Amino acid sequence: MTGESLGTRTVWPGGTRAGEARDPARPFLFSVVFWVVFATTTAVYLLSPGGPARDVLFGANLVLVAGLWLALPWDPSEGRRVVAPAFLLATLTLGITGSAGTHMLMTLIAITNLAFLYGMRTAVTILVAVSAGLFAAVPLLFGKPVTDAALQVAVFAIFAAFVLGMASAVMEARLRREEAQGLLERIRELAVAEERARMAAEMHDSIGHHLTVIKMGLENAERFRDRRPDAVWDEIRQAKQLTVEALADARRWVRALRPLALDGRVGSTALARLAASFDGTGITVTFEVRGEERPLESDTELVLYRVLQEGLTNALRHARAENVRGELTFGDGRVTLVITDDGRGRDPRSSGGFGLTSLAERTRALGGVLTGHGPAGGGFELRAELPSAASDARS
Repeated sequence: MTGESLGTRTVWPGGTRAGEARDPARPFLFSVVFWVVFATTTAVYLLSPGGPARDVLFGANLVLVAGLWLALPWDPSEGRRVVAPAFLLATLTLGITGSAGTHMLMTLIAITNLAFLYGMRTAVTILVAVSAGLFAAVPLLFGKPVTDAALQVAVFAIFAAFVLGMASAVMEARLRREEAQGLLERIRELAVAEERARMAAEMHDSIGHHLTVIKMGLENAERFRDRRPDAVWDEIRQAKQLTVEALADARRWVRALRPLALDGRVGSTALARLAASFDGTGITVTFEVRGEERPLESDTELVLYRVLQEGLTNALRHARAENVRGELTFGDGRVTLVITDDGRGRDPRSSGGFGLTSLAERTRALGGVLTGHGPAGGGFELRAELPSAASDARS
């Protein structure tokens, strides 16, 4: 058991989206603004209705806008992008069927949606075309002076700059998040590769050593069979003992390579199953859970699993322990795993080791800490403390 000593304590460095509420790609703020503007546009029209025929036309236009909004995609990879231009046209026609201009924010949201689906350059081009159309429509269709048209276009442009700026920020944040997720996956792949390299080196050192000595002993037995028959049996007995040790090592590595979910088990059940898998190795292992168990994120479960695995393996290989105790405690926003043994403790002259150092780094990345120390009565204690909700610690 190795690490960087701090007094008596060691700290290791180290589906189809059918509804709006179910569409994670839809920015929540845009949704709020849309429904506020939709309600305002409806209320303003109801204050000065335009007669039965116009009421029907305007009502049908509103229903169309609401239906298209619910079906509107926000992810470029979706196959319903034809809904976007239809939604833009539906919001624009509100000005003809009866809106007094309050609908224009919905038109801006429609243009913003086109920015998400087709890019900012396309959205700006459409915005310029809509502004030109608005400037021409105010005097031609509504008989108002050009100054009113210029004022409306100016107000429209100011709101457009704000909304498109917000859209640009959201798209940039999404891009950075995707890049970060890609880097995280790469880090996980590298961690797995590094762990495999470490395990391969340790397997070579342990099992390879045993097999080399067994081979030499059998070669000696072959040479001594005629001249020194007593020595032959000594060599065979030693080879037999080394074979038992090599087999135990091989079984240990098989246990180490087992996945986190043992026979579909996760959480404390997986940890208890891991502890039980060390039965028959010559040490007595007990495992206990304290507090009200809560679901943990997969990364947190994996780190706890690896810490218990490392603690049990070290107690078996290095500490010459007879008893090992694992205790998983669920506290207030924290989960703690403690592994104690009654072995010979940690050599104070030992230097940093890869296994625990790597685990400490993974623990720290989740907002936790991994420590180890030798209690006064002997043995060794390994403690991992992590947030019970790792996503909160990283946000």
